[in-house]
Amino acid sequence: MRTRLLPLLVVLMAGILIALGFPLGASLAAARQQRVVVDRIDDTVRFAALAQFVSDSADSGSEGADERRETLQMELARYYDLYDIRVGVFYRDDNAMARAPGWWALPETGEGRRAFEEALAGRRSHDPAQVWPWQHNGRLVVASPVVLDGDVVAVVVTDSPTGQMRSRILAGWLVIGAGLAAAMLVAFGAALRLTSWVLRPVRILDAATHDIATGRLNSRVAASGGPPELRRLARSFNEMADNVEEVLEQQRAFVADASHQLRNPLAALLLRIELLALELPEGNEEIASVRTEGKRLAQVLDDLLDLALAEHASAEISVVDIGELAAERVAAWRPLAEEKGVRLTEVGRGAVTAWADPIALSSALDAVIDNALKFTPAGEEVTVSVAAEGRAATVVVADRGPGLTEEELVRVGDRFWRSGRHQNIKGSGLGLAISRALLAAGGGSLAYETNPPHGLRVTVSVPRTRPGV
Repeated sequence: MRTRLLPLLVVLMAGILIALGFPLGASLAAARQQRVVVDRIDDTVRFAALAQFVSDSADSGSEGADERRETLQMELARYYDLYDIRVGVFYRDDNAMARAPGWWALPETGEGRRAFEEALAGRRSHDPAQVWPWQHNGRLVVASPVVLDGDVVAVVVTDSPTGQMRSRILAGWLVIGAGLAAAMLVAFGAALRLTSWVLRPVRILDAATHDIATGRLNSRVAASGGPPELRRLARSFNEMADNVEEVLEQQRAFVADASHQLRNPLAALLLRIELLALELPEGNEEIASVRTEGKRLAQVLDDLLDLALAEHASAEISVVDIGELAAERVAAWRPLAEEKGVRLTEVGRGAVTAWADPIALSSALDAVIDNALKFTPAGEEVTVSVAAEGRAATVVVADRGPGLTEEELVRVGDRFWRSGRHQNIKGSGLGLAISRALLAAGGGSLAYETNPPHGLRVTVSVPRTRPGV
């Protein structure tokens, strides 16, 4: 869930920062350019004042007009030499009163012509279009009118290069980018903390749910962190787990008590049947059938009691040599296999250690091997193999019986369930359920699959590391 939530938060925050960064970058560029434009306006106003003196002396026929024009030309030349900014004072007919450099003339079209014409109309030229760092040929043109006796007699025009301004804009953008990157890192860290804070109760809840699903009903969630909604969910989960555990405990107690209480009347009933059989002719089929059903019912009660105890008892786990234990169980069942004409073999024996309850594991292997021998016809083989796979040690019991269909594999191991094709085989349908309960108490499990071309493979898995560590 975190892998989905975290990218969503990061993309959202990145979008917000980008949405803020673009206007901020544009504002910075506009501010840098406006500062340059204001400086150029101040320069053009100063040169317009000088040009006004020149025009005034020329109109009055004063002898100092040429000297003032030379002074203006020197000022423009010095200005051009210092700042590399073209500057000129132009009459209405585009002729120059003074200019620097001397070859510069007003353009016929473009930004310079528009600024000149606006200044001739008595207005300061509009702010030039924004120049961006990638516009290497961009220039700023600013014009101011020279007014004499209320009339515009000339226009001062400056044509500035923008390299330095573009460099400053780019530097400002780099600072903004660095700030946004730093903000993104801070936001990413905050998103990590936020998702951890929000999802930590979910992870704990998921782990507790898995523990309960695998039989560890005492697992609970500490409702102490995360948002209030998740804390309420944790408390509700704990209440539900308490109720489930209580109901299951009542069910186990009922099954154990009922099995125990029924055994004595059933034993008395079987005794009376045996006494009745003495009064009847030997080989009476009805008595034999009643005796068989009574023994079957006694076996079912014993299995129910074993299942209730298996689900209630805690496992006494220790380090067990799985290979040696499997070999012992194979040796114990081999006489029965030979009696049925089935080959019971052990393959892959080795020193494989794991954590398990040896009594529970032995009982589970007995149930699985017994089940395999029941359904394997004479002349076929049952193999028991031991292996270490990652963090688990496995014992695989594979038979060559009729096997199960895909639908039956889903139900195998359920209480009292038996395949409709195998109802004539002796058993109560509780052996694998008891084995699963015994293994689950120690962190083990049972798995079922087909054994091509026909048969069933049952995998008994136990952890190689101590459960809970």
